[in-house]
Amino acid sequence: MNFSAYNSTQSNISSTPLRDTFATALTKNIIVVVLCISINYINATLIHTFFRHSIFKENPRYILFVHLVVNDMIQLTIAVLLHVVSYVFFTINVSLCCVLLMIAISTTYNTPLNLASMAVERYIAVCNPLRHAQICTVRRTHALIGIIWTLGVVPILPDLFVILATEPVSFFHSSVFCNRDPVFRHPYLREKKNISFIAYLCLVWLTLVYTYFRILFAAKAMKSDARKARNTILLHAAQLCMCMFTYIGPLLDTVLLYIFPMYVLEMRFTSYLIIHILPRFLSPIIYGLRDKVFQKYFKRYLLCKVDISIHQKNVSTVKSLHS
Repeated sequence: MNFSAYNSTQSNISSTPLRDTFATALTKNIIVVVLCISINYINATLIHTFFRHSIFKENPRYILFVHLVVNDMIQLTIAVLLHVVSYVFFTINVSLCCVLLMIAISTTYNTPLNLASMAVERYIAVCNPLRHAQICTVRRTHALIGIIWTLGVVPILPDLFVILATEPVSFFHSSVFCNRDPVFRHPYLREKKNISFIAYLCLVWLTLVYTYFRILFAAKAMKSDARKARNTILLHAAQLCMCMFTYIGPLLDTVLLYIFPMYVLEMRFTSYLIIHILPRFLSPIIYGLRDKVFQKYFKRYLLCKVDISIHQKNVSTVKSLHS
């Protein structure tokens, strides 16, 4: 989703798509790719940490967190791929674009749903601790992830059915700038997009507000746990606000272009970084590094450190076998 080359919401500013010089385009793409690799390296380390220790794989909280990380990796990779492709080829095949957009849109919906699920899990852990182990099982958590993906796919499936029914076959063999509006261009689909987005956000915000205030008024006997859970849900709300950047992109573009009208391409690139890169960068920091248990193992794998005591024990074991 290349905000530097073209943006359909800004077509009234210029009828001709603006293009960067080769040096500027190369610099922007290097920045985006390096950020993508760095963020995905951190996220991959989080996933590696999760699978190396059973203490995480048996905890619904960490399962939902790692699912959020995987979802972010998919979303970020596709966003950066489309950004680079838009500079190299500018347009791509419509059928391929549909597949990429459906994955990107589904993962975009998955994120707030996953945040709501994590908030509910914290609510159960604090307000109903005796039944937490019975309600929040590993099996039910995996089933919940399946439901999240189902709900994430539902809003985009009607779009696919509509273009299959209304567009000629030649449209799917043509090339297009890979953005949602040029592909799913039926007026009905644009209205449906706004309605589904508002419905999902209202559902998630209501969940976060409900769980926050229920924990806020939790029993005084659980003061410390309740305070920590409240802070966690506030972080979920902050992450949800960052998820909303995707949908306020046109407004952000308008504001930036109004303030800096002479720097159209630079402002669109800044908007792209804020909308697609920044939330993916902050997510592992907000959750992964905040948890002390996860942080203990995460730092070791992130810096490729090896536990010296374990290494010495392995060396002595090998020597004893050879002696």
